[in-house]
Amino acid sequence: MSMEMTAWNALYQAMHAQSERRPFSRATVARIWAFARPHRRALAAFVALSVVLAVLAVATPVLAGRVVDALVQDRETSRVVSLAVLIAVIAVVEAGLGIVARGLSASIGEGLILDLRTAVFDHVQRMPVAFFTRTRTGALVSRLNNDVIGAQRAFSDTLSGVVGNLVMLVLTLVVMVGISWQVTLLAMLLLPVFVVPARRMGHRLAALTQEAAEHDAAMGTQMTERFSAPGATLVKLYGRPERESAEFAARARRVRDIGVRTALVQWVFVTALTLVSALALALVYGLGGAFALRGSLDPGSVVALALLLTRLYAPLTALANARVEVMSALVSFDRVFEVLDLQPLVAERSGAVRVPDGPVAVEVEHVSFAYPSADKVSLASLEEVAALDTRGGEPVLHDVSFRAEPGQLVALVGTSGAGKSTIAQLLARLYDVDEGAVRLGGVDVRDLTAASVRETLGMVTQDGHLFHESVRENLLLARPEASEEELWDALRRARVADLVASLPDGLETVVGERGYRLSGGERQRLTIARLLLAHPRVVVLDEATAHLDSTSEAAVQEALGEALAGRTSVVIAHRLSTIRSADLILVVEGGRIVERGRHEELLALGGRYAELHRTQFAQEPGAPAPA
Repeated sequence: MSMEMTAWNALYQAMHAQSERRPFSRATVARIWAFARPHRRALAAFVALSVVLAVLAVATPVLAGRVVDALVQDRETSRVVSLAVLIAVIAVVEAGLGIVARGLSASIGEGLILDLRTAVFDHVQRMPVAFFTRTRTGALVSRLNNDVIGAQRAFSDTLSGVVGNLVMLVLTLVVMVGISWQVTLLAMLLLPVFVVPARRMGHRLAALTQEAAEHDAAMGTQMTERFSAPGATLVKLYGRPERESAEFAARARRVRDIGVRTALVQWVFVTALTLVSALALALVYGLGGAFALRGSLDPGSVVALALLLTRLYAPLTALANARVEVMSALVSFDRVFEVLDLQPLVAERSGAVRVPDGPVAVEVEHVSFAYPSADKVSLASLEEVAALDTRGGEPVLHDVSFRAEPGQLVALVGTSGAGKSTIAQLLARLYDVDEGAVRLGGVDVRDLTAASVRETLGMVTQDGHLFHESVRENLLLARPEASEEELWDALRRARVADLVASLPDGLETVVGERGYRLSGGERQRLTIARLLLAHPRVVVLDEATAHLDSTSEAAVQEALGEALAGRTSVVIAHRLSTIRSADLILVVEGGRIVERGRHEELLALGGRYAELHRTQFAQEPGAPAPA
């Protein structure tokens, strides 16, 4: 490696090493080894190759010195040719082993990334909904990308670097001292000229890089929000594109200024160190040449010392930064383990059973529930706050009980925030109750397998969420093995087959982010088609028509009629006209069921339901008169 490359590496390592300092943790190392254990044979081979490559790197300068001696002293052509051939063979072997070592490094590093990413991804999927409502998506994605890659470097870069550089340093020093301890001492005295400025300049440039990264992140957030359909609409509605442009340009200009300043500082630093290295070589040639003229050194030894000097600074500089690199890797591992240590609140019990076959009754018995506090479901670093919100744990449901017999339709009505959606989430076991029990088919959902709960209960929420994928992929989420005929049958029953058939690519049409290429009613009917494809025995509808116009609502209600037919159903209703025929209507207020009965019974009672009914129909001109 040239002196210029050594300078660049020293600067890069100092810039990118994390400044955080932390104590050595045996527990962290033990967990790291648990992930590394499957790759232990490849790791051993990689370390062995690194040692061999270090030996070969030191051997070449020594042989080069012997070539010079053979030219000056022996003048034997055969010896010169033999040494040249040996150098060529070493170069070929070194190149081949280098490729093998790089392949092993890539295999170990990418394998570790795969293991860590899948572990974090699978773990995050088991987290409760509250985790996702609190966590910044970008911060979570960063754990799966930046921190995982930072942890991977501990094996692919740091491990090989420490082993290889240590072997190379020891061998180089032994050989150099053996040739001339005076020249070696001179080389060592120049080491601080490399290391100290690199560390200081590195921290200075790291601060500039961090500032640039913050501006880049802010620009990225601005673009992500403003380039989405709702964000672009909001900017246009309020007529603020000029201000948005000015804010973006200001950040972009600052990034440009930092880039220019960083480039200048880097080149000044590298130029200075390259000059120092050139002066160091001049001193080696001068002092070594003087010794050679006095007969205390061979000419080849002077050349070998000069070449070995280039093999000395690189490992010394790398090892000087090794501790910082190791600490940085441990920080990355800790950030990954921090997510893995956050335990899911909903977990499948050992010995869990499937939902019994046949028609399913839904039972809620004396249920009380409070949403978990932030410290149970989130991390301050993922919320990007200094400390977690300590609020939470206040009960939202109090002693709620009801039963939906097989095939019955039970409706939940009440004001916003009364606890209706919370009940729906407990039925689907998105959360576990604090007191009481939720049962499907007579079995507590906590004793059922997660797979059987998902197969038994289907849910349609008010936002009708779709992924940025094709219509087919969004439908197959419910049942991946569904046939083409089954897909179209579900679409027809959801009253959306004609729409899909009219799309440019039919089932292969991409619906856009969150399904924004479709209207609200179209999205909702697609989610109903997805539910129909799953064939659930229990259906939960959480205000599935809350934000639709009258025409879309009529189409969705027709599709919902197909979805509810013959199934046990729990429906959260925004419009009371849609649940007149419910077998049981529950009025939920303040987390309690305050009234229950059929439509006519509750109207005759003249209580809260009758009040909601009068208020709603008074606000809807042209609505049918209250029954």
